Amino acid sequence: MLIASKSGVGNYRWKICAMLFLATTINFVDRQVLGILAPQLQKEFAWSDSEYGFIVSSFQAAYALGFLIMGHLLDKIGTRMGATIAIGFWSIATMMHALVASLFGFAAVRFLLGLGEAGNFPSALKAVSEWFPRKERALATGIFVSGASVGAIVAPLTVPFIAINYGWQMAFVITGAIGFIWIVFWMMMYRLPQDHPKLGKAELEYITSDPMEPQIKIPWLHLLKFRQTWAFAFGAFMTHPIFSFFLFFLPKFFFSNYGIGIAKIGPILIIIYLMSDFGSIIGGWASSALIKRGWSVNKSRKTTMFASALCVVPVYFAAQTTELWLAVGLIGLALAAHSAWSANLFTLTTDMFPRQVVGSVVGIGSMLGAVGGMFGATVGGFLLQTTGSYVSLFIFAGCAYLIAFTGIQLLSPKLKSITLEKII
Repeated sequence: MLIASKSGVGNYRWKICAMLFLATTINFVDRQVLGILAPQLQKEFAWSDSEYGFIVSSFQAAYALGFLIMGHLLDKIGTRMGATIAIGFWSIATMMHALVASLFGFAAVRFLLGLGEAGNFPSALKAVSEWFPRKERALATGIFVSGASVGAIVAPLTVPFIAINYGWQMAFVITGAIGFIWIVFWMMMYRLPQDHPKLGKAELEYITSDPMEPQIKIPWLHLLKFRQTWAFAFGAFMTHPIFSFFLFFLPKFFFSNYGIGIAKIGPILIIIYLMSDFGSIIGGWASSALIKRGWSVNKSRKTTMFASALCVVPVYFAAQTTELWLAVGLIGLALAAHSAWSANLFTLTTDMFPRQVVGSVVGIGSMLGAVGGMFGATVGGFLLQTTGSYVSLFIFAGCAYLIAFTGIQLLSPKLKSITLEKII
């Protein structure tokens, strides 16, 4: 995970990035347990597709609310404590799944999980803005975002084994407990660069090589007047729900279309999310490499994002093919492109805004992304129950990124940076 550092500079910042990667991995392991167990739980508790959609929507509703709270909280209490509170809260919520046995019980604990998990991306983005110069932020973001795909790989490797041998309740208990181990190491390792006793002078100077910004608290409502805020928010609203849809509905899709149950779903999901993981790293690397070759930040980010959007389009055919591995390949390509897209979408916030408000901007945009996911899960469950087909859902997934790219280009054609003076 550690990246070869510029000679003489040091690499402690990449250790921080590794912790962000691990947090994101844990986040998506905990999030995906329900999706993997969905066919089993749906049979055991006799949930309809609409009822399962309601459970997923309860997570998305809380996720939206949590982004609004956590983005602002992080800008107030700092990244170290904010991330600790978030992962502690969602780890407890994950373990609480083992205590419920009703539709509304699952909806309630999913709501709590959503509140806590919403803190992961705002805290990670804020940490990247604190620990990395601008030219390395897309790569660092791509690395920690890849934890989402790694988590989606780890979950099918472990959850079916635990559920089959020890019961589905233990799958939630064991995965939830891992977060507390992360907290111990995070509290020992994380400080602001200027306060960190293990950070060398050369690396501190490298991290702070961008122009200094005064430390001022900005009310998040001030950010709503800027088109740049809405550019990120629109991109999140259109595309965040697509990853959530695949995360929560893929096991059901392969069970419905190909009869693949919990005992055999692991290898398929592993292949798909390995492709997604690769896409995240490539997406972050690509725009950073273009910047180093002399391209503008605007051209580099948007070229990478447009290419990613085009790669999602063929996923439409995955819902229609009878060939299992063709469907796996098309979905894997789409998720790889999503990860490449997301690495750059999140980095746009650090390109356009001073670091003091990155957490709030990410919170606002990701809240709208979660709102989109909430409606998407509800509508998706209804469409599945009424039509019995995934075709309409895959059509939307294939179009969403091009629509998002168009909106971002219209709202922020040059990714113009906003100064603190303008925000205040």
